[in-house]
Amino acid sequence: MTRAAVPGLPSRYPIGGLLPALYADDDLAQRFTAGLDTVLAPVLSTLDNLPAYFEPALTPDDFLPWLSSWVGADADAAWPVELQRAVVARAVELHRWRGTRRGLTEHLRLCFGVEADIQDGGGAAWSSEPGAELPPAPTGELLVRVRALDGGPVDAARVLGVVRASCPAHLTCRVEILPGTPDETGD
Repeated sequence: MTRAAVPGLPSRYPIGGLLPALYADDDLAQRFTAGLDTVLAPVLSTLDNLPAYFEPALTPDDFLPWLSSWVGADADAAWPVELQRAVVARAVELHRWRGTRRGLTEHLRLCFGVEADIQDGGGAAWSSEPGAELPPAPTGELLVRVRALDGGPVDAARVLGVVRASCPAHLTCRVEILPGTPDETGD
């Protein structure tokens, strides 16, 4: 649906009624302003409902991608609308935890309904003893093992795409899909 031309949408503020009394009985002026009312009615309706456009649960479906980009949410257009709305609604919370295990775990749970176990290769190493040998170099790999909460199939390529978008540039990413549900395996 488009808000540019909504057939039969009445104007809440008809221009003809706002004209001076001289034009109140003028048929041409009333028909001309009625044409303007038809054009302006969707604009006025949108402005009257503007707060709903910024609420993820209420915004029109075609406005959701723009709202998603506005808050920096990575909502995939292929996802169901309800999932896109949930990602947009939780965007601030997810941004707060971005770059952490918790953030990636929550993002994967929200987007794919999976439980994630994250093994971070890190990038920092230290020794508690002065003058000791240097510790081995970190592996430089982020390993994410995911298991569907409902036991259903998980698209590894899409999970890897989300993980890569969240992974620091200096790490390589790898995703493993584990069988079963967390309840079945005792995790």
